[in-house]
Amino acid sequence: MLSMLGLVGGLALLIILTLRGWNLFISAPLCALFVAATAQVPIFLGDVNFVESYMSGFSGFVASWFFMFLLGSIFGKFMEDTGAADSVAHWIIGKLGKKQAVLAVVLACAILTYGGVSVFVVAFSVYPMALSLFKDANLPRRFIPAALAFGSVTFTMTSAGSPEIQNWIPIQYLGTSPYAAWEVSLVVAIIMFILGYWWLTRMIQTAQRRGETFQARTGDPVLLDRTLPHPVTGLIPLLVVLSLSFIFHHEYAQMALIIALSGGVLAIMAINWKYFHNMQDALGNATTGALIAIGNTAAVVGFGGVARITPAFETAVAAMTSIPGNELVGAAIAVSVIAGLTGSASGGQVIALPEVGPHYLDQGVSPEQLHRVVSISSGALDSLPHNGYVVTTIRAICNEKHSDAYWAVGAVTVVVPVIGLAIAIALFNFF
Repeated sequence: MLSMLGLVGGLALLIILTLRGWNLFISAPLCALFVAATAQVPIFLGDVNFVESYMSGFSGFVASWFFMFLLGSIFGKFMEDTGAADSVAHWIIGKLGKKQAVLAVVLACAILTYGGVSVFVVAFSVYPMALSLFKDANLPRRFIPAALAFGSVTFTMTSAGSPEIQNWIPIQYLGTSPYAAWEVSLVVAIIMFILGYWWLTRMIQTAQRRGETFQARTGDPVLLDRTLPHPVTGLIPLLVVLSLSFIFHHEYAQMALIIALSGGVLAIMAINWKYFHNMQDALGNATTGALIAIGNTAAVVGFGGVARITPAFETAVAAMTSIPGNELVGAAIAVSVIAGLTGSASGGQVIALPEVGPHYLDQGVSPEQLHRVVSISSGALDSLPHNGYVVTTIRAICNEKHSDAYWAVGAVTVVVPVIGLAIAIALFNFF
């Protein structure tokens, strides 16, 4: 009983500290220590202790995914530094018009995310243009984080074929491909896009009727006045990433993503070499960004690593994997809850799949269906207030308060994916 209270209390404390602005490198280990103490897990000594369990989770995630984060960050920064990302976004905006500011921001994020750019980098790259569009359309700026998040971490991040790691982690546990159950994935992505876009625009219109408008602030970023490359030169590297991941995923599985992102980096260097503003700074910023992104995620995975050795976690997993009824529902609940506990889609998958994957495969569940359910479900409850991407996007990038911006973010990144998950399970069971 005490262990369960400690696990729930540790998660609540992690959310509270995050909302108060604590750094995840500090708050995650502290909350993990609280969980360990209430479960009577030794701090330093013993075969199973807090320090080794936390660092095993932390270092294991970094070792598995460092090159993906690094190459994804370099690719995104090269897209940004050469102006290719701006060119693609401006092309979308030019086709849609400034009156479709929200749709332009969502599609710009979606194209970059599905092309292999890290969701963190996408938010940094698109924010200045989003700010300009919202200003011209006189839309409340507190909805910019929701527009960025909706285009990045919902219908694109967990869809079949996506180069994002949330679609690739299940491969190593289930022996599937990034295109697993692509037919259902396509239907769900379309529904999620329509529902999420309708809901987001409805919330903005409601705020406008209450008199909310765009409010400029001192220090707002200004778009650089520079010659941009042709939009095609920004789309080609994205297609290279997608093509290489498709060609090599059968033979190299997870390593295909490293090959694909490397190809994308080389492609943009070859095509847009003369448009580089400062390659050395771009590499430096990309490295720092990759370390921060993977570090924040790994810090939460470390919290999950400690939670995993507690009696409460074993009880929770046993309860979730023994849910009567459909196996896909049980898997979805298990992954969603663990992703919510850890505040990370990728971290939740890494913790959950070794436990629930073999259990459901032994019961005869289709690996392809399980892959897609795990991927979609990991991108739902993970977006609670303490999620690293949510904190970074709302605070560091958009300079908004959680109290002002999070509810719209939660609507399109938690509720909409949950609905999409339910639709996916229904399609797998009835068709």
